[in-house]
Amino acid sequence: MNSHYMACGSQEELASAAMDTVGELLRRWRHRRRLSQLDLAIAADVSARHVSLVETGKSNPSAGMILRLADQLDVPLRERNRMLLAAGFAPRYAERPLDRDAMPAAWDAIARVLRAHEPYPALVMDRRWNIVMTNRAVDPFLAHAAPDLLRPPINMVRLGLDPRGLAPHIVNLAEVRSLLRTRIGRQLAVAPDAELTALYQDLLMPGSEDAGHPPESEVAIPMIFRFGGRELRLFSTTTTFGTPLDITLDEISVESYYPTDAETAAYFTEPRAHPARHFSLS
Repeated sequence: MNSHYMACGSQEELASAAMDTVGELLRRWRHRRRLSQLDLAIAADVSARHVSLVETGKSNPSAGMILRLADQLDVPLRERNRMLLAAGFAPRYAERPLDRDAMPAAWDAIARVLRAHEPYPALVMDRRWNIVMTNRAVDPFLAHAAPDLLRPPINMVRLGLDPRGLAPHIVNLAEVRSLLRTRIGRQLAVAPDAELTALYQDLLMPGSEDAGHPPESEVAIPMIFRFGGRELRLFSTTTTFGTPLDITLDEISVESYYPTDAETAAYFTEPRAHPARHFSLS
């Protein structure tokens, strides 16, 4: 099983938290969720006046109240820590590397999920679409990329859209780019991130190559690869943890790929003349 360590980014968060008050952060997330103060107050079972006092800095909320409001706003755990720091409280949620030493139970559970999906590809990504873990079925795809794209952290979006990566092998590249644009655009709307925004601007801004592709509202559009004259058609599903109490688990997702036809299924089940090259993400 492949793995690499995830950056904590705690210094960035501490600096950012020092710049914003907890009231400003709460108000920003409330606006992002398109809720009025009354909407949030009703959901959290508090008075609208109290929400207003917290947002304007006229009332100092307890840690419990901050988490109560953040829960109703569906604020990511990383941002909840930021709110707590801004209010002078210690962070509540830990962030540990996803490895056997730091998170043995989670590591083993995810590793079993990836192995159980073989012979089809599956991988784990962090919030910035960096590959954290893969199963063995992913290795043949990585073999087609330039070596510098495979230096950790391997970014899934860059690997797929870079001309030196998988882009020349993706038959329906415009459709795939459109779907990635939609997914990451929605992700940024929920939880803005400077690094992910830079990736979006670098690789996903609409251009002339997108003219004539199907609307972005299309669902279940397969990824069509062509390797050595053979076409592989795959669709994917995304799995996330339901109620994690760790930032790392809150921000990762499992991307599982399935064949859409018998020919593609046969490709993954037929014996290989030469074993796939093994890639380490550490």
